[in-house]
Amino acid sequence: MSIVPLSGLTTTDADTAQPMTDSQPAHLSVNDLTAPPHRGILTYMRRSSPLNTSQTEGLSRFRHLLLEQPLADLRQHFEHPERPLTVEIGFGMGQSLVAMAQAAPERNFIGVEVHIPGIAQCLYDAGTAGLTNLRVIEGDALVLLAAMPDASIDRVQLYFPDPWQKKKHHKRRFVSPERMALITAKLTAGGWFHAATDWEHYAHWMVDVLEQVPGLSNRYGPGQFAPRPEWRPLTKFERRGHKAGHGVWDLIYIQQE
Repeated sequence: MSIVPLSGLTTTDADTAQPMTDSQPAHLSVNDLTAPPHRGILTYMRRSSPLNTSQTEGLSRFRHLLLEQPLADLRQHFEHPERPLTVEIGFGMGQSLVAMAQAAPERNFIGVEVHIPGIAQCLYDAGTAGLTNLRVIEGDALVLLAAMPDASIDRVQLYFPDPWQKKKHHKRRFVSPERMALITAKLTAGGWFHAATDWEHYAHWMVDVLEQVPGLSNRYGPGQFAPRPEWRPLTKFERRGHKAGHGVWDLIYIQQE
């Protein structure tokens, strides 16, 4: 099944960026990766903040881990493209993504993010850890997924997405029927969509949407939440939330054969 990207989404400045050479400056600023605003409905909001020392080093020293658009089959950017591919949408600062890639060298990982300090920190952490099974992309995940071949991704991860609390912003929530149609097209048979949120309203919203998506089946039974898998690291943010009495809801849906 062929999926058309959501209308109004465009590529970014990073699409035309050239690989670093010895003649290019080692010091990179936020402006090197910041894209102009997209048109249409976005599921994210860009934020700007200064880079610290490790983040600046991450952008200069480990930029080879940053894939530049346009991209098609993301599997081909790894030494072992035949290994199952996990794509995480919105990885924040990247600590949990790096930890998962370290713990599962038999898998390839792609992290997609728009927050430049988070991208830079993930590059630094992955680079200093010597990871070869992790790549990072700056840009809109929906555009990137639309360019991927169908049935090519083993797992899609969406951890703690923006809940867009106001009713008028609910159209921005990533989990929606039209966006999930794209996800299911890209998942392999038996592939997973795994989401986690600390907003109960959004958790139930996701269940309501996902239960209606053709081809997806709740791994733990209709309408059920999942226990946190051991391979999803418990973040500092989560620990803080647990201490404050906040809940976290995981959902795992499987693409049917």
